[in-house]
Amino acid sequence: MSFESFADFFAMGKHGLYVWTSYGISLAVLALNVALPILARRRYLQDEARRLRRENKQ
Repeated sequence: MSFESFADFFAMGKHGLYVWTSYGISLAVLALNVALPILARRRYLQDEARRLRRENKQ
């Protein structure tokens, strides 16, 4: 596709809102697919460390 200006590229032939919203949602989903397992692993390791400290005190 050829656009006459950068503004036309962002407007995407009057479909810009839909197109850029779709890209934004897709990017957010991909970021969550990376971030959530990392956060879950960190939480799991912290919980296990707490459990081991509790067991060692007894």
